[in-house]
Amino acid sequence: MAVVRRAFELRLHISLKFITANVIDQSNGQIVAQVSTIEHALKQAFELGRTTKNPQAAAVVGEVLSRRLKLEALNHHGLEHGVHTNVFKQVHKKGVQDCGANAKIVWSVINSLRENGIRIIVHDADFDDSTSIS
Repeated sequence: MAVVRRAFELRLHISLKFITANVIDQSNGQIVAQVSTIEHALKQAFELGRTTKNPQAAAVVGEVLSRRLKLEALNHHGLEHGVHTNVFKQVHKKGVQDCGANAKIVWSVINSLRENGIRIIVHDADFDDSTSIS
């Protein structure tokens, strides 16, 4: 089985309080764009700063990330080929208690990126895509 080289990868970190999304350039390990609900402007936009179980907050994370990616696309050739992510891996990270809630957050970020013009290539076709939020 051939290993697919991914130029750009979406990585999410969902803590008890915050959502952070990074797009990593796999060729050099550098962060191309990043957004987190810990950022002052985003944190103030949500009631009590509690965003982890909030799909609307995740959608905002995706929207802001898409804008930052579009700005960075001028400097990074290859973004037109898409950003790769493994949904199963993002949902089932070590220590996650509630995979259902995590799936809603992950799909909210992915769908928001797609709605804002970022091509997302989802890996791990065995994952149940029915949790996708339209």
